Amino acid sequence: MKNILITGGAGYIGSHTAVQLVKSGYNPIIVDDLSNSDEKVLDRLEEILGRKLSFYKGDCSDRVLLEKIASAHDLAGIIHFAAFKAVGESTEHPLKYYKNNLGSLLVLLDFMRDHQIKDLVFSSSCTVYGQPEILPVTESTPRKDAESPYGNTKKICEDILVDFVKSKGGVRVVSLRYFNPVGAHPSGKIGELPIGTPANLVPFVTQTAAGIREKLTVFGNDYDTPDGSCIRDFIHVMDLADAHLRAFEYLGKQDNNFYDVFNVGTGNGNTVLEVITTFEKVNNVSVNYEIGPRRPGDVVKIWADTDKIKTVLKWTPSYSLEDSMRDSWNWQKTL
Repeated sequence: MKNILITGGAGYIGSHTAVQLVKSGYNPIIVDDLSNSDEKVLDRLEEILGRKLSFYKGDCSDRVLLEKIASAHDLAGIIHFAAFKAVGESTEHPLKYYKNNLGSLLVLLDFMRDHQIKDLVFSSSCTVYGQPEILPVTESTPRKDAESPYGNTKKICEDILVDFVKSKGGVRVVSLRYFNPVGAHPSGKIGELPIGTPANLVPFVTQTAAGIREKLTVFGNDYDTPDGSCIRDFIHVMDLADAHLRAFEYLGKQDNNFYDVFNVGTGNGNTVLEVITTFEKVNNVSVNYEIGPRRPGDVVKIWADTDKIKTVLKWTPSYSLEDSMRDSWNWQKTL
């Protein structure tokens, strides 16, 4: 059974990916400093899987911790989720984002080289496209100046990975450019669990519907879109988790010093207001929302061209926006 180190494995996407890995015969080794996740997630994961998981509490940029993990487990590869990810916060605290998001990748690549760990799936983002001129975006769409420091960290990390592969660093890398992950595990046992005020739309929707938040603010309704609110490509987290599994298996078939990149989305765009009305309809609840001013750093509209991932990785999404909204609400109700 291959051991795969998951950095940020107690987080939203990492925890769902751990489930998919176990189901496919891999053994996830989770490292997480719990700065944006809760240790209770690990208990929930073990309930879903019916087995114990290896967990190390700490920062993946701590080389001493990584050495401890390597001495206990023969690692076949790494899936690197751990990063700060709030667009708004990154515009207020850019240095925090550069230090954490770039620093952790540099430490991991050094560690991989020293231990001859070949395979890395990197958590990138559609933010590397900035505000694209032509939609949908393909993997060859030019990357533009990022709209936020968060987006720029993902762009720089991709450049670091390309340069490391070119230097014959001995690694095989896939960068997955996520669009907007939503939803939760169908069991309702794990889902998106933001610490403090949510930075993403759907947890804010579910918390408002649950009465935890007084109201939801939609940032702008005067954009050039069908209803004036921003358009995003919302992908169910279980589909996204499955894409990581496919990417990891794809790496195993490649030669050394390999790099590739894939968009992971549904191929469809939905507006913020469509997400809210879909949530209300599917779950038969109302959401108290108001229209507020535009927010700095927000891209107006973006959605993915998914032809490449469908063709090369044989991956297609299985869940609809309705499924995502239903699973998100079921998860919220368990809290």
